[in-house]
Parts: sequence; structure tokens; C-alpha cells
Amino acid sequence: MDSLAATSTESVGKGTAQPQRAESVDVVIIGAGVSGIQAARSIQTGAPKGTTYVILDRRDRIGGTWDLFRYPGVRSDSDVFTFGFSWNPWPRGGPLATGPEIARYLAASATQIGADRHMRFRHRVVSLDWTSDDKRWNVAAARAESHEPVLFRARFVVLGTGYYDAQEPLQSPVPGLDRFQGDVLRPQFWPEDYRYVNKHIVVIGSGATAVTLLPSLAEDARHVTMVQRSPTYIASLPTTPAPWTRLWQFFLPRAVARRWDRLLRIVLTYVLWHVSRRHPQKVRRLLERASAAQLPSRIPVRPHFAPRYNPWDQRLCVCPDGDFYRALRSTKASVVTDVIDQVTEREIVLGSGRRLRPDVIVPATGLKLQFAGGIRLSVDGAPVDPATRFSWRGCMLQDVPNLVFVLGYVNASWTLGAEATGVLMARILSHMQKCGADVAVPSREGSDEGEGMERVPLFDLTSTYLRGVDKIFPKGGVGQWAPKKNYFVDLWQATWGSFSPGLKFY
Repeated sequence: MDSLAATSTESVGKGTAQPQRAESVDVVIIGAGVSGIQAARSIQTGAPKGTTYVILDRRDRIGGTWDLFRYPGVRSDSDVFTFGFSWNPWPRGGPLATGPEIARYLAASATQIGADRHMRFRHRVVSLDWTSDDKRWNVAAARAESHEPVLFRARFVVLGTGYYDAQEPLQSPVPGLDRFQGDVLRPQFWPEDYRYVNKHIVVIGSGATAVTLLPSLAEDARHVTMVQRSPTYIASLPTTPAPWTRLWQFFLPRAVARRWDRLLRIVLTYVLWHVSRRHPQKVRRLLERASAAQLPSRIPVRPHFAPRYNPWDQRLCVCPDGDFYRALRSTKASVVTDVIDQVTEREIVLGSGRRLRPDVIVPATGLKLQFAGGIRLSVDGAPVDPATRFSWRGCMLQDVPNLVFVLGYVNASWTLGAEATGVLMARILSHMQKCGADVAVPSREGSDEGEGMERVPLFDLTSTYLRGVDKIFPKGGVGQWAPKKNYFVDLWQATWGSFSPGLKFY
């Protein structure tokens, strides 16, 4: 691929008052988190030699999600071995890690491959417009402090922007919450150095964030009550190294042992998922029995830990060494399964008539979904609505050239999806050079799948915050238009699978 490191004078981006000087690169990567770092690694190892790239991020340091979320106890919600990169396996022993530990690991990984030297922080990308005449993306960004426009031109764009709105949380469906006279703390924007010693805190929700918050807050709060409309499955995960880990570390070099450990945990994750799908009632009973064994006698499994859905209809929550259950046994924490009738100035009134008088309310009710970080997409000036397009291989938009987006798996770690996407993206770039193409565009023209192709959601979960996903994210279909399902299959297809039908080069 020809290097495009020189600059040119172009007018790009809507609202630009005068022609701006645009910096040209082969690839613009948006996001300096897991997805962006993996994309950089894939370019370095799989794209044509000399491919230039830049990583843009609106934040002021590496980490993405793990720099944004700073609420008490924030940690991974899947095992950190599979969350770590295959080329830089997680270096420590426990299966879960805190947010700050993950942020440091990501920064070290970026430094290891030199991706940090390509990063431009405090650059908010506003719009992307593809121009067919010169086969380039016009990338319009703005500096965070001055709002000064910064313009780039690129042959390829990678959206490593995640799946939620980093600027606005999901508005909690809690009637009267705005009337509450105490503190309302959003986990997404937890105040730095907020003191909650001896306060009564109510956490609303039952997902990974609530399960993480409860034991951490209970250490210093007077009492923490988790109010859930419906329960979730919560499994304890030992933090000590697994026996096979200690065995491999004894016989194998450390780096090799870590890679084997990562591979085995990926396999075990998929085994658990498949068993849960095939034998949901048996897995349900096992999880409920495990919860009962760790709960104090005053808290019954039903209704508090007996979800209405089957295991893996929603993500399974894990807690390190059963810290969630330990907090409940300490009497400094409790759980209430009920609906919230209303919130008054000082109370939470439940549907049963029970009243709670918290000092602090924490709505941990999910994330607001967003595609491409809210960036405006257009092709030759015509706006693109991603929700109206099918996704090719779960990473490219139908009829949108030279654009890749990164999504993880609903039943495994996000990093695995980023790796499969990165390998495919680098291979596409190499193929474009070999065949002399400037454009790679997914197209259903000539495809075996007809116009009536069944629509399949990209996120196959029933979690409340995922409702309405079909109005925000691209559509999944069948064949090469099917969503990502399995890391091993997707990685094999990304490395050796055919590009056709579906992807056209010219």
C-alpha cells in the first residue's frame, strides 16, 4: 500500500468555515482502548509494509472503557486471561482484574508495540465522509479544549468506539428520581474522591456493575441495599491460579504457559455457554444451589437469585472469591427484589409498600447504546444510517467502502472479537495491494442471500439495556452477513476464508 504521509489542502467536514490543511494517512483508527490497540497491532503485523496509521481518541490517555469507569471496585466482568491480548497475555495470576490494573496493562501493551507514538488524544471525531472521486475518507475532528477543527484523509477507517455512549448514561426508568434530595451517583461518571463512609446507599440494578459495586461500597458504607426488579445469575470465581496454571508454569516457560492458559480458558468459556444452551435447567439448578450455599439464612434463593430467564440469555455475572455473597453475610449489605413505585425527596417507595431511606442512590441500570461513538457517517455527502444496513462478517457496513467497526462477543471477552476483526482488516488491506484495488465494499449484489434475508440482532441477549438495538446497530443476517458467534471460527475465516460472496474490490 502506498504511504500517504504527506499533507494536502482540502475542505472537509460539515461546518468548516474555510479550507483546512488535512493530514493524510493510510488508516485512521478511532479509539485508544482494546479495539484501537489491537487494530494497530494487526496493521503492524498483517498489513502491507509501510502502512501508516493514526489513532484518535477524545480522552486524554489510553484505556477507553477502563479509563472512563472509575466507580468503586470497577473490574473485568469476564476472565482477564481471555480479555488479554494473544500477543501479550495477561501477566498476573488471578482470573479477574481491577479497572486500574487493566488500564495499566493496555498502556503497557500499546507501548510494547509502539502504538502509543501514533496516538492523538483529546481529538473528538465529529464526522466521516467518503468521497468516491478520490476514494478517500474525510475525517473531521475537533480538539477538546479549543474546538479547533483537525482534518485527516484516509484510505481506511477503523471504528474502535465500542457500543455505548461515553458522554451520556442510560436514563434510568425510575419514577421520581429527579426529586430525590440526596446524592444520585451515576457509575459512568463517579465523582473523584467521593466519600460515602457511614452512608446508607441503594444500588438500583442487578447486572455486573451492581454486583461489583455492592461489596466494594459495603466496606465503608453503613449499609448497601441492592434493589432489583429481577434477579441475575451470580457465580463465584476463585482468584487463586487454577491447578493446570500452576502445572504449566512449573514445566513450561512463563510466556508459553500464559498462552496455553488463555487458550484453555477460551475453550472452557465456550463449553460453559454451549452446555447452558443445551441443558438450561440443569445449569440453572447448579447456579441456584451454588448461590444458596453462600447466602446467609435470612436471604432465600427465591426470589432473589432465581432469574426468570435461562443461563446465558443474559451475561453471567461473576464475583471474585464470592465477595458479593460475603458482603451479604456480613449484614452490611442486603438485596431487595421488587419494583420501584416512586422516589420521593427522601425515600424510595417500593411496589410492596416498603420504604427505603437512603442517603445515596446509584442507578446501575445499564449503558446507553451507541454506534460509532455518535460520529456522523456519510458517503458522497449522503447520510448513512447504520441500522438500515446489514453487516458483513460482523465488522463492515453494507455499501460503505473501506470502513471496519469492532464489536466483541456476547458470550466471551471483547478482545477476542477485536482480534478476529483486526486480522480480517489487515488481510483486506494486503489483498487490496495485491490486486491493485483502492476500494473494498460489502455488497449484496450477486449474493445468494436474497432481499428477504432474515434479520438477526448482533447482540443475542435479552438484557434490558439492549432493547432497541435494532434501531441503532447494523443488521445481522445469514451466511457472510451473520453476526460473530465463535472466536475460533471467525479467526479461521479472517485468516483463510474467502472474501466472496459479499466483499467486492475495485
